[in-house]
Amino acid sequence: MLAFSLPSRALLEQQSDWLSPARARLLRRVQIARRGPILDLACGYGAVTEELLRRGGGAVVALDRCLPALGEAASAAPGATFVCADAGRLPLADASMQLVFSQFALLWLDVAAVVREIHRVLQHGGVWTALEPDFGGLIEHPPEIATRELWLRAVARAGGDPHIGRKLPGLLSEVGFDVRVDLLERLTPPSPDRFGLLRGLPLEDDETRRLGQIERLDRSIAGSQIAHLPVFLITAGK
Repeated sequence: MLAFSLPSRALLEQQSDWLSPARARLLRRVQIARRGPILDLACGYGAVTEELLRRGGGAVVALDRCLPALGEAASAAPGATFVCADAGRLPLADASMQLVFSQFALLWLDVAAVVREIHRVLQHGGVWTALEPDFGGLIEHPPEIATRELWLRAVARAGGDPHIGRKLPGLLSEVGFDVRVDLLERLTPPSPDRFGLLRGLPLEDDETRRLGQIERLDRSIAGSQIAHLPVFLITAGK
């Protein structure tokens, strides 16, 4: 189980907006308009659920284990069916889904169990699209603003896997998925919101102080810094 609460809805929506171009490219590739039913796996506050409803070709089931978040998601996307359940034990029939979508979710889950469950519930010819980070490859410049080690320690301390991106293709292939991997390749100006997401993780006192120093420096050099998080864009067909 998660050792911390979900970040705020506002922060997760900002994260989802940042991923929007890559997500749109993946969903076009798998011809989302021709696919349904669709599972929005670990949907959280439903940041993408309405998009799946609007673009998809069938019913959308949005699943998460956090009941309060699901309540807010239901208000944002009333056309979906919302299910409170564990992603490693899906209350769904075999071969019942045509498309599964997940975003920055698997690093917090029992990924081996989830991969087996998604393979079970996908129809033959179905596909899973996933966007997952790899904090081990975080690129930051200048070195004085580097938060990589903070992310690695804090994600692991919270019970997550900060290297899930690089591990996921092999785990998917092992259970029989046909896997294609792309990377988020475009550099964008780093958002100060990244610090808010990091503060939502369990930091120790010295780490909190260090993060405060980095934030102040980041503001003073705005426009000249680089902070690029590798994101694995996975298309896994069954």
